[in-house]
Amino acid sequence: MTYSYDQNNIFAKILRGEIPSKPILESEHSVAFMDIAPQKQTHILVIPRGPYRCFDHFTEEASAAEQVDFYQTVAKVAKAHGLSEAKGGEGFRIISNSGKNAHQEVPHYHMHILGGEPIGPLVQ
Repeated sequence: MTYSYDQNNIFAKILRGEIPSKPILESEHSVAFMDIAPQKQTHILVIPRGPYRCFDHFTEEASAAEQVDFYQTVAKVAKAHGLSEAKGGEGFRIISNSGKNAHQEVPHYHMHILGGEPIGPLVQ
């Protein structure tokens, strides 16, 4: 399958420096920053630096190094913000919406890290 990638999506603009952001963690292949409209006490976004539209696109076309870096960045952010049970936290939820039916709002693969308070059931 061929994935179309919108070079003008907000995350692409952030990665190019056209929209200011305050990264909380950067790695070779990933960037993490606070969500501008947090849904929980802690709401962090992690995005790959590469132009991947969704989960499928990322897993099919990103290199192994990009994929490992991305998921390790998610884990590092959760630990650094005291959410990880491994660091005494009470847990967190990671969410990635993929495609129209999942209500993916930004067409650039990303992961939401939510925590710092009870979240409730996954789907009601």
